[in-house]
Amino acid sequence: MGSSNFQTKLLGLQKNLLNFAYILTANRDDAYDLLQDTTLKALDNQDKYVDNVNFKGWVFTIMRNIFINNYRKVVRSATIIDQTEDLYHLNLPQDSGFETPEGSVAAKEITEAINAFSDDYRIPFSMHVAGYKYNEIAEKMNLPLGTVKSRIFFARQRLQQTLKDYR
Repeated sequence: MGSSNFQTKLLGLQKNLLNFAYILTANRDDAYDLLQDTTLKALDNQDKYVDNVNFKGWVFTIMRNIFINNYRKVVRSATIIDQTEDLYHLNLPQDSGFETPEGSVAAKEITEAINAFSDDYRIPFSMHVAGYKYNEIAEKMNLPLGTVKSRIFFARQRLQQTLKDYR
């Protein structure tokens, strides 16, 4: 494939690539960065493209791989390896918001507000905060997915109303 034909095809995919990048990153600036990295890598590796291969799939695979590699790099850099004797640093308190009296009072009030909910709202909301996905909560509670979503939504609204003084 000629250089101008390759560049024309690549420019024609920019809008689709940006949409895919936004789906991956869920952030506009990160999506533009990912698009730029993908375009640059595709242009750098133009000689490795074989004419009878799906061009769109080739470029989208490049984008996905760049995203995965960047994600792994961020996870690796955020991992703390404690090499001190007796793992001293692992036993230090992390940033929990309890360093100040105001932080511990706020956390206590939030917990009390959540515990004041009926089980129908408290349990799915607490599970959602703990990291469960909607469908996992629905399965564990044997409820329809829409019911779980609405209960979490109403619990959020009630919590915001209860804690409106903190805004």
